[in-house]
Amino acid sequence: MQISINREDILTPLLLVGGVIDKKQTLPILSNVMFRVENERLTILATDMEQELRVTVAAAGSGDCEFTIPGKKITEICRALPDGARIEVEIDGEKAKIRSGRSKFSLGVLPARDYPSIEPSATTHRFALDRLVLKELFERTQFAMAQQDVRYYLNGMLLEVDAKTVRTVATDGHRLAVSEAECDLQESENLQILIPRKAVLELYRMLTEEQAKTVEVEAGVNHVRMHLGTMLFTSKLIDGKFPDYQRVIPRSTDKVVLVEREVLRQALQRTSILSNEKYRGINFHLQPQMLRLEAHNPEQEEAEDEVEVEYEGDELSIGFNVGYMLEVLGVIKTERVRIQLANANTSSLISSEESEQSRYVIMPMRL
Repeated sequence: MQISINREDILTPLLLVGGVIDKKQTLPILSNVMFRVENERLTILATDMEQELRVTVAAAGSGDCEFTIPGKKITEICRALPDGARIEVEIDGEKAKIRSGRSKFSLGVLPARDYPSIEPSATTHRFALDRLVLKELFERTQFAMAQQDVRYYLNGMLLEVDAKTVRTVATDGHRLAVSEAECDLQESENLQILIPRKAVLELYRMLTEEQAKTVEVEAGVNHVRMHLGTMLFTSKLIDGKFPDYQRVIPRSTDKVVLVEREVLRQALQRTSILSNEKYRGINFHLQPQMLRLEAHNPEQEEAEDEVEVEYEGDELSIGFNVGYMLEVLGVIKTERVRIQLANANTSSLISSEESEQSRYVIMPMRL
């Protein structure tokens, strides 16, 4: 059996599926990727037994077969070959012989029958979403996911869909990100699924590929599957109940600040240089038409910056984690942002001046 394919046609799929491979895999075969050749189509598959990504490309060849090959090594070989190179792969017993020009490589293969696959539950919901809309929703909320929280249901993102709205929600217990967009799905009942953090990051990489305008989504009790062009991604879901995020969003905020997003972002970056490296707290001192930012650290060093704002309320001092604030300002794209506050002990609500389709809640810090 032989496969003949251009370097660029195989490298992109390998880079995509490579993100699924777990660096700390318990089974040696999980460091491999599967090659399946059928009717001059090559499907490249990788899994960590929680997520699975398949990418299919055209490839000239003789005969159908399937085998697994070390993922990192085949990717590095293809990456090191010159642009436009033609790559030929031939299976000879337990070896894969790879040739391109004068370069030759021989890699060990493992049988495809030993490669694990995810068996999804029965599909209960099917619908299609605009790729760019879903990509933007992921981008606006994924930074707020917890990473290794003991509350395992926080280590992921909530995807919520009804007949007219698709919404993503993420929180790590200190901040909350909610973003929504209009859609027309004719869904008869609401869907809520909790996608694991690693799957969210892989899906976002997949959504950046301009292969198709829409993403076909299938969801079941314990899985979600997304199909985009030549890519098919499957992930198990987090079995847990996501917090009632609506109760976290502040409702009684009587202090409203309007400020130039980029001006505030740059002032925060400057001030954060002398903030405490561990807690990264910055004090926001509000007074009419002015916001003063103050930071200090254990070395008794201090930073202060002032930003002009639209604000007519009483004076208020409140502390925030500057990293959280900068991440929010990084995903809001409008020129001005709205910050809504009540007092120094309650969370703030941040959104763009023009729309509340994306809302961000940040808890205050005691400084």
